[in-house]
Amino acid sequence: MAASKTDPALRSPAQVYDECFVPALFEQWGNVVAEAAGVGPGQEVLDVACGTGVLARAVAERVDRKGAVTGLDPNPDMLAVARTRDRRIEWVDGYAESLPFTAARFDRVVSQFGFMFFADQPQALREMLRVLRPGGRMAVAVCDALDHSPGYAVFAELLQRLFGRDVAESFRAPFSAGDPRRLKTMCEQAGGAQAEVVRRQGRVRFSSISALIETEGACVWTLGGLLDAEQLRRLREEAEWSLQTFVSADGVLDFSMPVLILAAARPDRE
Repeated sequence: MAASKTDPALRSPAQVYDECFVPALFEQWGNVVAEAAGVGPGQEVLDVACGTGVLARAVAERVDRKGAVTGLDPNPDMLAVARTRDRRIEWVDGYAESLPFTAARFDRVVSQFGFMFFADQPQALREMLRVLRPGGRMAVAVCDALDHSPGYAVFAELLQRLFGRDVAESFRAPFSAGDPRRLKTMCEQAGGAQAEVVRRQGRVRFSSISALIETEGACVWTLGGLLDAEQLRRLREEAEWSLQTFVSADGVLDFSMPVLILAAARPDRE
C-alpha cells in the first residue's frame, strides 16, 4: 500500500524530510539564502548538501533559463527524491569536503542546513571558496543555538528527562554550529573575504504535536532508530504537556527557530 502524507513511518527518511521537514522548517529559507549570496539571472550556482532540493529549486527560479544550478549531496535517496521534483537542475553525488568540480567553476555557492553535519567544516568552507569564481559569493545557513529556539529547547530537555543524555544529544546535534563568532572566524581562516554572519528569525510549524513526534521518530537524522514504539508513545504523551504552550487554538504547533546565515566572498585576487 502506498504511504500517505499522514503516515511518516511508512516512508523513507528522504521522503519524510521532503514531505514533512521541508514545509515545516526549511522551505521558508530558500529565497533568504539565495538573496544573501546575491543569486541573480544568468549565474551558475552550486547548492552544497542540497538534500531533496528545496534551496536549489528557489535558486533555479532566480537564475532563470540563462543560468544553471547544480545540487550536490552524498545521500543517493535524497538525490532520488530531488530528481523527481525538478529536472532543470543537475543533481550530483558528492561530499562538501571534496567537491568534484574544477576551481572557479561557479558564480555563487549556497548551502542550507547541511553544514552542521559536515565531518570537516573548515575544509568544506575551503572547498566552497575554491569552486567560486573570483569575486563570487557564498551563503551558508545553519540552525542558531538551541537555547534561542524555545520549542526545540523544551523538546530536548524532555528527551533527556525521559531517555537520557545520549538521545538528547543526538537531537541537539543540528544546533551545534549556532555560534556566529566561530562561524565568521572559521570562514576568514578558510580564505573568505567580507565574511559576515546575520541572525534571521523563522518559524517551525507542524500540524500538531503528534505530527512532530511522528516525523522526528521516522527520520534517521534526528530520532529515527533511537526510540522504539513504546518510547515514542511515551514521548508523545509527555510532549502533549511539555509543548502545549506552543500550540495554537486550532492545534498547530508553532514556535520560533532563528537561523544564522554566513555570507562571504572569494577575493578578486588570491
